[in-house]
Amino acid sequence: MADLKFSYENLKKFCVDIFCKFGFEEKQSEIITDVLLLSDLYGIDSHGTQRLLRYYKHLQTGLIKADAKAETVFETPISAVIDAKEGMGQLVSYDAMNLAIEKAEKSGIGMVTVKNSNHYGIAGYYAKMACDKGLIGISVTNTEAIMVPTFARKAMLGSNPIAVAMPADPYPFFFDASTSVVTRGKLELYKKLEKEMPDCWGLDADGKVNTNAPHVLDCIAAHKGGGILPLGGAYEKTGSHKGYGYGMLCEIFSSILSQGLTSDKTYSDGKALICHGFIAINPNLFGDPDAIKAHFSSFLQDLRNAPKADGCDRIYTHGEKEIIAMEDRLANGIAININTVKEMKGCAEGFGMNFSDYFGNIADNI
Repeated sequence: MADLKFSYENLKKFCVDIFCKFGFEEKQSEIITDVLLLSDLYGIDSHGTQRLLRYYKHLQTGLIKADAKAETVFETPISAVIDAKEGMGQLVSYDAMNLAIEKAEKSGIGMVTVKNSNHYGIAGYYAKMACDKGLIGISVTNTEAIMVPTFARKAMLGSNPIAVAMPADPYPFFFDASTSVVTRGKLELYKKLEKEMPDCWGLDADGKVNTNAPHVLDCIAAHKGGGILPLGGAYEKTGSHKGYGYGMLCEIFSSILSQGLTSDKTYSDGKALICHGFIAINPNLFGDPDAIKAHFSSFLQDLRNAPKADGCDRIYTHGEKEIIAMEDRLANGIAININTVKEMKGCAEGFGMNFSDYFGNIADNI
């Protein structure tokens, strides 16, 4: 399927306006939009505007409550637990990481967990928030159960991403990855593209490898077996147990410490109730932050300068490709799958909005 290109500014105006139509205040809409579009700018297409229809449906059904007021239910000078009250994941997470940052600036470290929340976008957004303040940022979340543990045939864990960001020159270290081999959003993209998946991604209800994205997505939705494999695939010899273990770490720092729902119990009875975790660490706990940053930057450059494998002319450090993608997309536009554009147009028309007011005649013939 073809992609259509949109300018960042036009997408931003459209998304802010449509989230206001969803029932959010303008400042809230700007925060949600910022999370989504950072994903698109960084080239993480599975978690950007591709998710707009999902939020539209979840707000319609009441899974997400636009008027929710999150509440801090436990707090110490370095930690807190927040009940999101079924609100928008991006909003409670933005506030939770800001609280972790505030505690880290005062006490050296801040750790905040969130329960009873919804999908929060890319984990890396919140790690980046801390990094932008000169801190080390870490963010994790559980999700609906989509990952099948090693030797199992039923999904019990979420995609459970881990994101870490740390200041460095010439650009920060930025790592954001699911602990499943891919995310559910990647399968949704393959479904839209009508492409067959690699054979190391998914299992059917019988625990057999399956390359049909719609079928594996149906298995996940039915909760009767099948799902996405952990990092490392289906076998211990390829490291499956490591991805499974990394997913468990995310559960510990999201659902377990918050005493919220684990992945296998989320998304039932019309509620998501997923959990997140946020950590901000002040480098001054370990010495001069500038010296630590310089030391780290030197090591990252050593990695880039390492001997190249045959046929390879560049070694990337984590976050480098995202910066390159952002520069390109800000200059040349953000490519969006035509099926996602149809979904965006449908959402707009549902609110009586004129899609062409934002994007001209770019989508007239879809």
